[in-house]
Amino acid sequence: MTTSFTLRGPGGRRLDRYPERGARYWYLGIVVLVTIVLYYQLYVQYAVSTAIIAEYHMTFLYFVYISVAANAVGAFASLVAGFADRWGRANIVVYGLLVVGLLTTFALPQAPGKTSYLLLYCAVALVEGMILVATPALIRDFSPQLGRASAMGYWTMGPIIGSLVVTAVTSRTYGDGTSWQDEIRFAGVSGLVLFVIALFGLRELAPALRDQIMVSLRDRALIEARARGIDTAAALHGQWRQMMRLDVIGSAVAISLYLLLYYAAVGNFVLYFSTAFGYSAQRANALLNWYWGANAISLVIAGLLSDRLRVRKPFMLAGALGSIGFTLAFTLHATQPHTGYYTFAFIVAGIGVTSGVAYSPWMASFTETVERHNPAATATGLAIWGWIVRITVALSAACVPLVVNTVTPLIEHGAEVKTASAQAAPALAVTEAHPKLFAELDRYGPGKVPPELLARARKEVGAAGLRTVQKAAPQLKILREHGAEVQQAGADTPGAWQTWWWVCLGGQVLFLPFVFVMTGRWRPRDAKRDLEEHEESVARQVAGIRHDAEEGSTV
Repeated sequence: MTTSFTLRGPGGRRLDRYPERGARYWYLGIVVLVTIVLYYQLYVQYAVSTAIIAEYHMTFLYFVYISVAANAVGAFASLVAGFADRWGRANIVVYGLLVVGLLTTFALPQAPGKTSYLLLYCAVALVEGMILVATPALIRDFSPQLGRASAMGYWTMGPIIGSLVVTAVTSRTYGDGTSWQDEIRFAGVSGLVLFVIALFGLRELAPALRDQIMVSLRDRALIEARARGIDTAAALHGQWRQMMRLDVIGSAVAISLYLLLYYAAVGNFVLYFSTAFGYSAQRANALLNWYWGANAISLVIAGLLSDRLRVRKPFMLAGALGSIGFTLAFTLHATQPHTGYYTFAFIVAGIGVTSGVAYSPWMASFTETVERHNPAATATGLAIWGWIVRITVALSAACVPLVVNTVTPLIEHGAEVKTASAQAAPALAVTEAHPKLFAELDRYGPGKVPPELLARARKEVGAAGLRTVQKAAPQLKILREHGAEVQQAGADTPGAWQTWWWVCLGGQVLFLPFVFVMTGRWRPRDAKRDLEEHEESVARQVAGIRHDAEEGSTV
């Protein structure tokens, strides 16, 4: 029995023939699992953000700028990964998994201070930025255009299911004797396990195979025959210049703006629902499960339908219009404090469904747009996309605290003010009943109150009342120092968040015109006609190759 491929190249990972269906699904499955685990490792810090802020005595702004710095580092790492067209993809993925797994298991949870935590998280983002390019490039390599949207739907489930894993794990384990360090270690160990699987199980196509456009699996014989005559070095000549086009750069900017709300969901929804609606971290993460679950399902279904109908643009347009509607509802509810949990669950699930309808067909269309210019430069095009996405994430993360500038008092002092208010309630009742008296008493330190003032206080309040106030002195001090600030921040925060949701809505609107510049048909019948013409051309070329081979064998 002979195998359908041979191996050569770095680490024995290179396939000289296009793999059979079972092997191809195995490689695609590993890449999807890599993406899920990687984003689990990257996003878990946001689910335990309040504990990290408290542990290292960070300000909210400092924590935000950890994300800004990490995404900036990841952006330029994505550009470096554009050379995966020359270096290959699999080794970047495999050894990147090892590095991230070691960092999140052993280094990040043990960071001695906030500066070292920032640097270690940036190191994780550096590797993640490279894998962000290598994984969709592998998905493209192993998926013909007729299966591209569904394959990209599964790949895009990586960050979504990664987010879902974060919220599912933390909502069930965090707070029950499990620290934030444990939550990060859980993610790290999962990455090390997957590293072992990928080390022995992941392969990639030889450059001569992946540098061609495969419309359907019927092209396989022609692709393999052509591969013998392809100069892979020449195919990459001018690869960066070829990607400097509106349909590549403009589309990458458009999808980055469209995903502003998604970035906020990953990085800020727990903070948003805790500061604006008083949700616990567990309750906020449970609400996010509605978003991630709905999004994951719709990504796959939309991809399958897009492949079946052979069109991308109608899905992108319909999904974008739908998400605009649901995001508008989400924005309007930001200043309605009595909005119920299940109302928000319905809205965020709607955002998840409609954005999934738009995104997996968009990913397929983007790789097909890149292929139209140069199929050998797929990783280069994806590197530009990855750079723009990461820069946009960094800029949006930097802008959030400028727009939502009321969150810091709630994060830093909200919990202690709430606790102090509850503990000091009897004392507050006493002091509020005699405001002038206690204003005079506050001018003196312990043991320095004039006897006549103390006698008047005992007469007006009673000895028991004074003891109640004295016992609650630490809590009353917290309320004097931070109570007014926290109260004002609580009143202003919903409106500040609403302003940012309007920005996210604007990003979704700006996405719409760029649907029209990407490659692909609007009508299924036109796409079907293109496919028939392509298959006829392939059949003629294969017949010509066989004819030449037969003539050569008789000479």
